[in-house]
Amino acid sequence: MTNRRTPYTIIKSRYLTEKSQVLDNLATSESNACLKRFKASKAVFLVDTKANKAEIKSAIEEIYAKDKIKVTAVNTINVKPKAKRVRGRKGKTAAFKKAIVTLAVGDKLEAEV
Repeated sequence: MTNRRTPYTIIKSRYLTEKSQVLDNLATSESNACLKRFKASKAVFLVDTKANKAEIKSAIEEIYAKDKIKVTAVNTINVKPKAKRVRGRKGKTAAFKKAIVTLAVGDKLEAEV
């Protein structure tokens, strides 16, 4: 029995925040002189903590094959858990890994809201 992971087990979900929306609109941004120089947009995903950059790249390209998405770069960030206190009890938030994926010039992903 092989333990092969599918693209949908590597990529958990799209990570939509205000900052990720700015990264997504880099290619079309005209408001800021600093942002005008970017030609490619970026997308942020929550990924499996054991996934490497090559697996993430191939999974994104396979999931979005019908849109002919080409990934040029992948940057990953491991987010550590934070200590929280709820009603006097100590706890921690969940740790996760996110990937910032740079798409080829002209490619854009539709945001699922």
